Amino acid sequence: MKIWTFEGGFDENLTYLFSDGPSPDTAIVDAAVPLSALQSTIDENGLSPVKLLVTHTHFDHTAHLDEYAAAFPEAEVCVTDGTGRWPNERPLSDGDTIAVGSLTVAVLHTPGHTQDSACFLVEDALFSGDTIFVGRTGRTIAAGSDTRQLYRAISEKLLSLPVETVIYPGHDYGPVQKISLKENIEMSPLLQATDEDDFVRRMDDYERSR
Repeated sequence: MKIWTFEGGFDENLTYLFSDGPSPDTAIVDAAVPLSALQSTIDENGLSPVKLLVTHTHFDHTAHLDEYAAAFPEAEVCVTDGTGRWPNERPLSDGDTIAVGSLTVAVLHTPGHTQDSACFLVEDALFSGDTIFVGRTGRTIAAGSDTRQLYRAISEKLLSLPVETVIYPGHDYGPVQKISLKENIEMSPLLQATDEDDFVRRMDDYERSR
């Protein structure tokens, strides 16, 4: 699998392209940067975006999705539950799979930061949006957020993944841009919480110390 990373947007956002390598079929994860930032990579590698994957519908992650959808009208916009906001939407649910060339993308619904948050697992790569970052988790201070939901999503669906899984987050907030799950657990006090109540306490402490 090949992965290309693009940084920009409103707050050190990260947009990703990935493909199986031989096939031109490509997925784009989050539309945080203008299409012009991706276009030369798409053209030079003969890529054909067929899926536009949305980790969640916060504006900084969908800012350029209209532009992407117009440029690639055959590409499916894959978003949890569907919204009706974009043409050619494919509503996603937990446990769904998406084909991109020879790759199989597993959909993990991970509510907490938002109710429509999802992570996309492809081989040993986890595109985690704002569910989990390098060194910490997403925040739960906005309307629709839920700290306890976030804990359950992370503990039940992400921390059980193989420790060599590489996290590709939605923002470049850490000392490195990507990290293995094992290294991230060792780095983050939030990911070391012993149970749900402990996680809530640690999240409260984190917010107070910001």
